[in-house]
Amino acid sequence: MKVILQQDVKGKGKKGQMINVADGYARNFLFPGNLAVPATEGAVAVLKMQEKAKQRKIAEETAQAQADAEKLQGCTVKIAARAGAAGKLFGSVTTKEISEALAAQHGITVEKNCIDEGEPIKAFGTYTLKCKLGHGVTGTIHLVVSEQK
Repeated sequence: MKVILQQDVKGKGKKGQMINVADGYARNFLFPGNLAVPATEGAVAVLKMQEKAKQRKIAEETAQAQADAEKLQGCTVKIAARAGAAGKLFGSVTTKEISEALAAQHGITVEKNCIDEGEPIKAFGTYTLKCKLGHGVTGTIHLVVSEQK
């Protein structure tokens, strides 16, 4: 019997897959637990429509990520930080501060966990940071850390 899985089933498949299982397994385990539905023409059509919608959403998100990467290429984020007598920063510049400064200065929203600073930023200067925007698209953030007056 062909069924379409509504949830992940261990050892059988992932949500949205159409699989072939024994009739008894489907009637006694999958259907009562709402883990699957029979693969009728209507259910298959709905599955195809959901797959098309999912592909369209992924394409839109990829296009948005590429557009954000292009915007990031031409902008520089400036952060003013307090420092001690030796010129070292009190603490470090965090990804949260970078994300907030990017949104405030350029209107580009990037989650703080997407920014990869490598080592903590504990000194003044210019830095180039990688930013994972999703769907395999990465951008570059140019950061200038200056002394707060």
